[in-house]
Amino acid sequence: MQLAAITVSLVLAVVGVALFGRAIAQIYRFVRLGQPVPAGTRTDEPTQRTLTVAKEFLGHTRMNTWGVVGVAHWFVAVGFFSLVLTLVNAFGQLFQADWLLPVIGDWTPYEVFVELIGLLTTLGILTLIVIRQLSLPSRAGRKSRFAGSNFGQAYFVEAVILVIGIAILVLRGLEGALHHADSYQAAYLVSYPLVAAFNGLSLGTLQNLVYLVAMIKIGTSFVWMITVALKTDMGVAWHRFLAFPNIWFKREADGGTALGALLPMVSGGKEIDFETVFDDEEGGEEAVFGASQIEHFSWKGILDFSTCTECGRCQSQCPAWNTGKPLSPKLLIMSLRDHAHAKAPYLLAGGGKTMEGEEKATEEQLAGVPAAALAEAERPLIGTLEENGVIDPDVLWSCTTCGACVEQCPVDIEHVDHIVDMRRYQVMIESSFPSEAGTMLKNLEKKGNPWGLAKKQRLQWTKEVDFEVPVVGKDVEDLTEVDYLYWVGCAGALEDRAKKTTKAFAELLHIAGVKFAIMGGDEKCTGDSARRLGNEPLFQQLGQENVAMLNMAYGESPDEEGDADGDADGATKKPKPSKKIVATCPHCFNTIANEYPQLGGEYEVIHHTQLLQTLVDEGKLVPVTPVEGLITYHDPCYLGRHNKVYTPPREIIASVPGLRNEEMHRHKERGFCCGAGGARMWMEERIGKRINNERVDEALSLNPDIVSTACPFCLVMLTDSVNGKKNDGQAKESLQVVDVAQLLLESVRTPADPADSEEEENAPDPDPEPKPEPVK
Repeated sequence: MQLAAITVSLVLAVVGVALFGRAIAQIYRFVRLGQPVPAGTRTDEPTQRTLTVAKEFLGHTRMNTWGVVGVAHWFVAVGFFSLVLTLVNAFGQLFQADWLLPVIGDWTPYEVFVELIGLLTTLGILTLIVIRQLSLPSRAGRKSRFAGSNFGQAYFVEAVILVIGIAILVLRGLEGALHHADSYQAAYLVSYPLVAAFNGLSLGTLQNLVYLVAMIKIGTSFVWMITVALKTDMGVAWHRFLAFPNIWFKREADGGTALGALLPMVSGGKEIDFETVFDDEEGGEEAVFGASQIEHFSWKGILDFSTCTECGRCQSQCPAWNTGKPLSPKLLIMSLRDHAHAKAPYLLAGGGKTMEGEEKATEEQLAGVPAAALAEAERPLIGTLEENGVIDPDVLWSCTTCGACVEQCPVDIEHVDHIVDMRRYQVMIESSFPSEAGTMLKNLEKKGNPWGLAKKQRLQWTKEVDFEVPVVGKDVEDLTEVDYLYWVGCAGALEDRAKKTTKAFAELLHIAGVKFAIMGGDEKCTGDSARRLGNEPLFQQLGQENVAMLNMAYGESPDEEGDADGDADGATKKPKPSKKIVATCPHCFNTIANEYPQLGGEYEVIHHTQLLQTLVDEGKLVPVTPVEGLITYHDPCYLGRHNKVYTPPREIIASVPGLRNEEMHRHKERGFCCGAGGARMWMEERIGKRINNERVDEALSLNPDIVSTACPFCLVMLTDSVNGKKNDGQAKESLQVVDVAQLLLESVRTPADPADSEEEENAPDPDPEPKPEPVK
């Protein structure tokens, strides 16, 4: 028995280690097929990055938000690495049944640690097995986060962990019997019942059992290693190794998610400057615009695809998948991974195509490439089933860029960035995108706003309030004279429902005595929708014009832009005034705060709910009039997940007397999109259930009197759905959809005294008075 155990174990170990080493080298070469990234963007702050990895792994910061699943996975993950010495011990036991690790082998704290972690790892994997079985697609359908995952691979990994966990505990029991532990000891805290069961066996039997169980433990470990080494696209296994570099190289060194700003377009590791890229003919021809082939993704993208563990947390939160659309972030990443791995032999042999579709490698170079890899290389990255495409266009255009997938991913995959990169190529090179979005792009190009309205209409709302709204260049010379620039945005200035928010917020600022001003109508759309649709040049054009205009409004001339503290000669300049901007649209807020710095615009930007909360806290706005009813608040994705602003709107609601707030099931980090993000505001929703209807149905389950939000896009989407449900008799006629600013204004306004009203009616008409001067 001993000889057989030694032979089998050593052969499997040698083969496993050799193949595993080869697999690591293959993955390394494979990941390097991706495009370079701008210098320093993935390697800055190495100490902080290392701390982030340690925090995310040891703290399981993402996994533990899912309660039992997170705790169970923690023990499995920690057990995998911390119990590696038990494998070493098993090798020793093949040669000497009662062998122990030197120094620590009989050290009670170590033995207790092995007992506890061994038991908890076993219980952890059993818990995960049960959860998977309860959530099978055959039971839950599309709502199963495992729908589309590779179940055979998952079952194999679960079985391996379970067998190893049981083997560790059995070996502990046999060790206790061999070392004559005939009474309870702390060292056998968990396994003592097994020790007692084995105590009656003969020495020879105990030894043979040790050889057998040690062989099973070692053999299972190295069969697993051989299997994953031969299948480098087995994410459910490889994630336990690749997650560490994937987290280390994440976008934000401090651990933040890849949300908020989109990354600029990059080609050859350098950001593309659309003002100069076509000046050099050769440079323009060689530049890669977005991703049309798997090798156009960055090396971090290739690493992302390989790291996916198919857990389906992203899929379970995706608004597109939850409303019957073909997009699943998990299945998209899996498709890109499988395609990349299948195409890798072709690329490693020097294969690939130019932007014009010409083959780079010679026939001789590709002679040894497997036929399957050559066939994979012919597949279009974006294409329908009939075209044998890797990603269907309907999948690509279903994304709302809400960020739920990125927020939930435990290994920090950057789904939104990859989706937008594919969109960029489709829009800029193929001109292939939903036709309705073309109207929006034309309006942005010609009129500077998605509706195509004249710029003079941006100021129309100011005539609908009974106080003067200061305008830059007309009522104030520049923005140094006021506390805030109020960036009204296209929707806030031009869309009737959003204009109610605009007027309410401006009135609240007026009541609170806040010095503010607005632009004069020459401002353009921030470019959020254009960028997320994939039209990067249009975003840059709009953004650069806005940045130049904003800087001038703050009293800067073009040659003053740049360093506020010194010039090229080191001369000290006067510190520049703070550039404070407040926006009622989270999309404008996100773009100006997080993306305009890419264009040279550095501003201090806050959302209107943040400013209103401050004004309430300071007593400058005092809600006194009760607003009766049950209210539920909808988190805008670009305010919540993308910028982590969850508290201010809720505190404003809490400050209004009479309101009873109740959260929808999906809220805050797990909030459900309204369906308008990612330029979906301008596209028809033809597949599955409308996302806004799904969200309103969730709200209606609470039977609220008010549905509140803090975004003009959300306001439009939710209002449209509520109105439709009122027409169908599914919602009560009194149900309102309002911005939190409207709620606050209703409560801040003091009801008129009936006696005063009667006196005013009977009083003679006074001479007309001029409108009050703007607050300065």
